[in-house]
Amino acid sequence: MRVCFRMSGFLFICIYLCVIGCGERTEDDLDEMTKLLRALPNPGSEISPTTSISLTFDKDPGTVQVNVGTVDSSGINTVISGPFPIGELDLKLTWTDGERSLKYTVVSSDTDTIEPETIPEPEPEPEPIVPDGMVLIPEGDFEMGSDDVDADPDEQPVHTVFLYAYYIDENEVTNAQYKEFILANPEWQKNKIEEKFGNANYLHDWNGNNYPDEEGDHPVRYVSWYAAMAYAVWVDKRLPTEAEWEKASRGGLKGRKYPWGNQINGTRANYGRNIGHTTPVGKYPPNDYGVYDTSGNVWEWCLDAFEANFYANSPRKNPVAGGDSIEDIVNNYENIQTNRGIRGSGWNGNAEWGRNANRFGNTPDFAGIGALGFRCVQEVE
Repeated sequence: MRVCFRMSGFLFICIYLCVIGCGERTEDDLDEMTKLLRALPNPGSEISPTTSISLTFDKDPGTVQVNVGTVDSSGINTVISGPFPIGELDLKLTWTDGERSLKYTVVSSDTDTIEPETIPEPEPEPEPIVPDGMVLIPEGDFEMGSDDVDADPDEQPVHTVFLYAYYIDENEVTNAQYKEFILANPEWQKNKIEEKFGNANYLHDWNGNNYPDEEGDHPVRYVSWYAAMAYAVWVDKRLPTEAEWEKASRGGLKGRKYPWGNQINGTRANYGRNIGHTTPVGKYPPNDYGVYDTSGNVWEWCLDAFEANFYANSPRKNPVAGGDSIEDIVNNYENIQTNRGIRGSGWNGNAEWGRNANRFGNTPDFAGIGALGFRCVQEVE
């Protein structure tokens, strides 16, 4: 009897201890557990697949594990990073002494669904179509004038000039070309031209409307500035400014006296009465731009006024001497009376006159004394 009682008492004590030791935690135990204080974005929010969820605990949670994403913990802060699948997200968290479920709605972002706009590469500018019988002079700077021992005061100082691209006739205008003009425009024929537009030498070597025999491909000569302007307008061109003429003549060479270099001889140009007359255009080699006869054969009229001191105050960009714009000169050429520039020398000129920088000028009605012609330019659209 005593044994049984004792055994029963022992069993009762054990059961009582087990209930106390194995039951729910006390309030003191709960106070010591790590708590999740906040989650950003707030649970229930819409998030994108790439959103990072920041968690803050009241103390270091130890090891944090999730059912979706990756974990990066540092002290009381933990970041859960995706990518998260589109749709309803039940993010289950567990840490050393706790667990929590956070619910979000994952939606696709604009950057996930919209293809970035593709900006096409700009197409290269098409190469300009060079008109027949002309060459392209490229846009850019060149050194205009001369300071060498042969330079005249009106060629000084050397100065930098910028010009837009333009086309220039590769050859001087020929007798045959000029005949087409006067047949279409009788007022510019030898015996019909107004006296104010050409002095007595105008087309001196022509017989009426006919140029000298077998000289159709020679440059026209005995032409006034007015007549050269009228021809240029007729063919939808104009005369070159002195700057345009000189840049084209230099052929891209810097500081050289002539279109090809610093020396001149009879294989390069028709000058110094070596031939005794004009020669067909294009007989001598061109310069590096492909322009012929800018030294010798015939002098060439330029568009702008001739001013001996212009270089001292010349504008850097697209200079035009005389104060008028190119458009004003072309539209009002018949009323202009000031001297115009002449460049290039002729078959009867000396070597010095055939230099790139050499300048002369005369009245616009002057038709020369046997070696005065012209060539045209056209602007690049």
